[in-house]
Amino acid sequence: MKILVLTSSTGGGHNMRAQSLKAWEETPSGRAANLSVSIHQTLESTHPMYRFGVNLYNFIQMRCPSVHHLYFNYLERVPHFDNGRMIHNRHKFQEVVCREEPDVVLSTHAHLNHGFFELAKEAMPDSLPSTVTYCGELHWSYGFSQRWVNRKSDLFVGAVAETCQAARRLGMPEDRLYEGGFLLRPSFYKPDLSPEDRNNYVRKQLELDPARFLLVLGTGANGANDHLRLLEALFKEGLRDIQVLALCSKNRLLAQQIDDWAKRHPSMTVKTKPYIHDMKPLLQSASALVCRSGTGLTSEAIICKCPILFNGIGGVMPQELITQVYCRRHRIGISFSRAKQLPSIVFNLQRNPEQLTQARQRKENISPKQTPQELIRRLLDLRNTNE
Repeated sequence: MKILVLTSSTGGGHNMRAQSLKAWEETPSGRAANLSVSIHQTLESTHPMYRFGVNLYNFIQMRCPSVHHLYFNYLERVPHFDNGRMIHNRHKFQEVVCREEPDVVLSTHAHLNHGFFELAKEAMPDSLPSTVTYCGELHWSYGFSQRWVNRKSDLFVGAVAETCQAARRLGMPEDRLYEGGFLLRPSFYKPDLSPEDRNNYVRKQLELDPARFLLVLGTGANGANDHLRLLEALFKEGLRDIQVLALCSKNRLLAQQIDDWAKRHPSMTVKTKPYIHDMKPLLQSASALVCRSGTGLTSEAIICKCPILFNGIGGVMPQELITQVYCRRHRIGISFSRAKQLPSIVFNLQRNPEQLTQARQRKENISPKQTPQELIRRLLDLRNTNE
């Protein structure tokens, strides 16, 4: 089964899900389905104007998230990709489809579910590919794009029940809805760490003390972060008995700045880590994770039962609001909007560790039971039905 995944580097979660599906190729489930996944950065590759839009999105996310409300509402009101005729350089995209000859065209991005699906079918009139949307959003509310739903597509896959409910409210037929769980890398579905494994991981891999509070400062794929501001706030309020691990993705300058900060503040244990391929051991070992409320890292934290502290400094993007609504509903996240609020939250968790235990239990209760293995089988059935 050949799958062409349409995605984009806007945010980070879209591309993460595409890469996750590809990682399932070499698993028993992937081999049984003869799975072959090709990833196409659709917006960036089709036209320079679309590439500019992607870069603008990422710039706003990193510099001033609250401004994204203007961008989001503009895109909701002004169609750019609702049908194939609107799309500039559409023949360039169709050349990709003809070269790949996919059985399934799967989109992980809200704006790739209409016109690009239409162009994909036009490119292969004698062997129409199935069109599928995978939506990782977690709730129906402001921030859920109406363009996630294409009633003409063959299947809408929602991460959780609330996602499918959103699609249902936007008119997706019931028989083409599928609650598929989180689309994460195979390593997230390995057995959980035992207490001994966790202690060994923290001691040997992170070179930290497993008996002390471990706060992980997360960052998205595009490097959005407030690490230095948060470190200053923690230090100023005297939280020097905790350990902080700052994830820096591929941002070497950020890692160097934090390393320099740690040298100037030797009384506080601070370490940096670059991009980590296998996040499960880290998230299972952390006392708490600080991150933006994007769906990618949030989904990983939920499945790893890692307590989440949502960073809302600079405002919260519409798509991030959805995640916070979901997490408030299930009582699995704590939000803050200013750096100086973080120390009191961490101090309270240190003093009341039972709150962390309860948070982990609630995450275990809501973690989707479906796995990408079932999703692969569902896509295979869809392919076979449409042949």
